[in-house]
Amino acid sequence: MNARPLLLTRRQCLPAGAAVSLVGAGPALAASLPMPASLPDALGAALKKGSPLVVMVSLAGCPFCTIARDHYLAPLQGQAGLTIVQIDMRNRDMVKDFSGASQTQDQLVRSWGVKVAPTVLFFGRGGVEVAERLVGGYIPDFYGAYLDDRLRTARAAVAG
Repeated sequence: MNARPLLLTRRQCLPAGAAVSLVGAGPALAASLPMPASLPDALGAALKKGSPLVVMVSLAGCPFCTIARDHYLAPLQGQAGLTIVQIDMRNRDMVKDFSGASQTQDQLVRSWGVKVAPTVLFFGRGGVEVAERLVGGYIPDFYGAYLDDRLRTARAAVAG
């Protein structure tokens, strides 16, 4: 499935985000995902469960990031036991990358070539991406299906 992300101007984001949130899984309390100090440690925890490491790249104030996190990723973390972490664009907090080097979250996001928030990445052994990235805010009726499809691919890659 190769759908185009819904990209809006900053002025359009608030009304669009408000409309989309009404269509999602219903009202939810603001969810949070952990921000890792070490990606190798987070990956190790995921692999012990037989799952990929899911990383959401977000941006403060992004309404589509809130929807992806609150309505899709945080519930999956609880229900499916997935290891899901969040890395923020423009964040200066340090994180250990897959090679063991420390860099800011912003530097890490740039090194991955991520330019759109939200972007969800799926990592397997050795910190290698094992499924296509889920980039941008998609039409809410399909976001869950796109996420499920990528998770299926990532789980198969980790299991195989």
